[in-house]
Amino acid sequence: MLLTIQQGADTALENVEGISEEKTLSIYDLIMDGGLGGQIIILILVILLVVALYIYFERFLAIKAASRTDKNFMNQIKDHVSNGKLEAAKILCIQAKSPAARLIEKGISRIGKPLEDINTAIENAGKLEIYKLERNVSVLATIAGAAPMIGFLGTVIGMIVAIHEIANSGGQIDIKMLSDGLYTAMTTTVAGLIVGIIAYIAYNHLVVRTNKVVYEMEAKSVEFLDLLNEPA
Repeated sequence: MLLTIQQGADTALENVEGISEEKTLSIYDLIMDGGLGGQIIILILVILLVVALYIYFERFLAIKAASRTDKNFMNQIKDHVSNGKLEAAKILCIQAKSPAARLIEKGISRIGKPLEDINTAIENAGKLEIYKLERNVSVLATIAGAAPMIGFLGTVIGMIVAIHEIANSGGQIDIKMLSDGLYTAMTTTVAGLIVGIIAYIAYNHLVVRTNKVVYEMEAKSVEFLDLLNEPA
């Protein structure tokens, strides 16, 4: 009797282990079980994710480099301009290698002309610098909006597959037959939302960092124009 009980316990344990093993499903299995349509959608989303991450880190490093300025930069510019050392001031701007320094260099090169012309030259140079800072950032916004829609497209495709299987089942609904469509519907939606959220956060972070650089450019430009307005 004890032997029978032990055998029954072993059988029950094996059944429990089998059930737990069946419930375990990896991400790879979800993608592979989603059918060709789901795999194509997932591949597109992976490519979009790689592009978004590349743009984010490339722009982040570029904006970080652009935000590095010497605290004594404007004081040195004031000393050079006040003493008439315009070439030294230009060299200092070139060595600074920052958007704000390039705006000041543009203004220094126009010294001697009307103040309005200097201001216009600085504004035009500023627009160019902003364009350089924001290069490819709009792609992140596009990915943030497109990725969830692509995921929902996979959801629609998955549901169409599931309905098609039901229509062809002849009244005998097989859950295994429906699994491909359901996997496609669920995995692509989740993947699309994940990629969209990552791209959205990356885009907003870059916008904030870019705005800080733009404000710094504006502040230094105003300070430089005030220097030119000071009486000799």
